Amino acid sequence: MPCDTTRADALFDCTQCGECCKGYGGTYVTATDIHRIAEFLQLSEDTVRQRYCVFSGRKPLLVQADNGYCVFWERICTIHPVKPRMCRQWPFIPSVLADPVNWRIMASCCPGIRPDVGESELKACVRQALESEPSSITTQG
Repeated sequence: MPCDTTRADALFDCTQCGECCKGYGGTYVTATDIHRIAEFLQLSEDTVRQRYCVFSGRKPLLVQADNGYCVFWERICTIHPVKPRMCRQWPFIPSVLADPVNWRIMASCCPGIRPDVGESELKACVRQALESEPSSITTQG
């Protein structure tokens, strides 16, 4: 079934609960993400890397606070206007294409995800969301 019949926004409606801002493997940030966060916080990119990132191999991830949430989560995302690409894409992420079971796992902790969608329709919607501009994905977290 093509994705036009079930648009991405019909599969996910952000409730701003913050569950996606918990660790679950970490939030990778790109050089562009770091640059945008640095500008937003009026800090150097090096300072952002030093204060707010840890490294998994050579890839930077945002630090988690002691409560398990992203360091920028304070009942709402404090860097929302410049949140990382990975956050903007949530829950339409590549791992859902690799294994649609990931969608159901995410749905078990995210009240905004509609779990009752068929695999082919889900993949079509995720693919379409990933190919579209990140700003068209309606996450609020």
